[in-house]
Amino acid sequence: MDALQLKQLVAQAALKYVEPNTVLGVGTGSTVDCFLDALAAAGIPLKGAVSSSVRSEKKLREMGVPIVDMNDVTELSVYIDGADEIDPAFHLVKGGGGALTREKIVADISRQFVCIADASKMVGVLGKFPLPVEVLPMSREAVARKLTALGGQVKERAGFVTDNGNLILDVSGLAITDPVAMEQQINQWPGVVTNGLFALRKADVVLLGTPNGVETRS
Repeated sequence: MDALQLKQLVAQAALKYVEPNTVLGVGTGSTVDCFLDALAAAGIPLKGAVSSSVRSEKKLREMGVPIVDMNDVTELSVYIDGADEIDPAFHLVKGGGGALTREKIVADISRQFVCIADASKMVGVLGKFPLPVEVLPMSREAVARKLTALGGQVKERAGFVTDNGNLILDVSGLAITDPVAMEQQINQWPGVVTNGLFALRKADVVLLGTPNGVETRS
């Protein structure tokens, strides 16, 4: 089973968490694209969706799903999104696609966060995948120096601007043994919008695509 088939497998499994006639929280990325394809094929009726990226909004509109401003809802029943890394406690690294800030905002108001991924995303300790940090452009070098002092190797994501008009610093070489503490520490620095650690609001359910089928962890 190739990577695309594994993504399609977990995408299909995630449909059972979608509550008909509600507003759905939707993330971004290649696995979410597979989920949206499965959602369209299933024909589950929705009042609308709150999306974490312009990319997902475009796909949802093409499906005929109304896009809802998050300021107009108080809570979402479920948020479905992928991840770049997942540790045994369901702490995540996200932001490979650059939508980490909006993803974190949508996850925060959702009662249930369902993470869909293939089994290769499970790791013992977070940090092999470079940690994305969204920063205001004027703070790029100041934040980069602080990240270097933590032991990271920092690279600005070349030619990339977030949907919010900011930059991404990708930090490799970190062994993130205390994701909650590191998330809080980095987020306190002036100029940081947010970082790609989803530890304060981690996943509630993880659906993993494996050659033997979908493994559900909760």
